[in-house]
Amino acid sequence: MTAHTTRTAHTPRTAHTTLVEDVARAAESAEGVAFLTPGLAARLRSAVSRPEPGTGGADPAGVRMTRPDGTGVWHVEIHVVALRRARAVDVARAARESVERRLTALFPEQPAPRVTVTVTGVV
Repeated sequence: MTAHTTRTAHTPRTAHTTLVEDVARAAESAEGVAFLTPGLAARLRSAVSRPEPGTGGADPAGVRMTRPDGTGVWHVEIHVVALRRARAVDVARAARESVERRLTALFPEQPAPRVTVTVTGVV
């Protein structure tokens, strides 16, 4: 997938941003995930300056996707907060499997992604 740019109301939207948002939804839908952990930049932004989801602003908090050589295996890092009723290890596995399934469905011909999930808290 190559990054292309389309225009939304105020900001450019890349294919990468769309993909990261899709992966974030897959991770958030996993059993036992309360929410994705916001990064430091998201914590420092005021509520007024945060872009609306789906507008092509900053990547969703808690998701980082890279391809070290630009075309190979996706490296995906997910940071989540788990629900208290669930074991952290089960939440991490469920989120990882959900993201792996989504990326495999989107890119069936490509090598399996390398997905790392870290549970950063419990609520």
